[in-house]
Amino acid sequence: MDEHNSAHTGAAEPRGTPLYAGKSKKVFAADDPDRVRVVFTDAVTAGDGAKREEFPGKGELAARTSALLFRALAAKGIRTHFLRELAPVEHLVRRVRIIPLEVVVRFLATGSLSRRLGIPEGQPLPFPLVELYYKSDELGDPLLTEDHVALLGLASPEVVRYLKDEARRAAEALREIFAAVDLVLVDVKFEFGETSDGEIVLADELSPDSMRIWTKEGERLDKDRFRRDLGDLLEGYAFVYRRLAERFPEFASP
Repeated sequence: MDEHNSAHTGAAEPRGTPLYAGKSKKVFAADDPDRVRVVFTDAVTAGDGAKREEFPGKGELAARTSALLFRALAAKGIRTHFLRELAPVEHLVRRVRIIPLEVVVRFLATGSLSRRLGIPEGQPLPFPLVELYYKSDELGDPLLTEDHVALLGLASPEVVRYLKDEARRAAEALREIFAAVDLVLVDVKFEFGETSDGEIVLADELSPDSMRIWTKEGERLDKDRFRRDLGDLLEGYAFVYRRLAERFPEFASP
């Protein structure tokens, strides 16, 4: 795994070699060289890490939500890095080289899209908008065009096309899953990685840390509660997991 382009972590009381420490997860080596262990922490950050706080229990909620949604997407034929849960905050996943692109799919306008283009918050978009961001803390994860991606040599045009298509497919599947529990998927950030045999799979996490989820009345249940001081973060995360686990017990944590 490329430590600089990785986004994984691995054990509550780590036994393996540390490989990477991100803002909200840590990655450790596993016994199998083609696997790593991802540990979800209680840290929550915003503004590229400028705002940071610990919320005891957040890591477990994010880990359980991610596991449920990875299983649900796998059942729909979407390839992911997820293998199984090792502990309430720990996943065993396939070892990948993270492609240094964040692929964002938006269904409603909010956040940076509204600020950049003046589209009112909450306005439905006429089609799922796919955006590419350079995964670089140093540069503040800037928005990229496909020409920028080619200029920087981050991915081939064929890989970019695949990432965008797979992100749309995964986002549409997630939107259906949330609609089934009367919640609205506003937008979602995906990261992808390449396995040792060259397969590109969905990686990182799928939790309120990486997507915006609203009630039908517009109440925010995601990290915006922390970004915008909108209320109890854990209450929102727990509400999302509880809804999903009740509706999809076959994908919930044992």
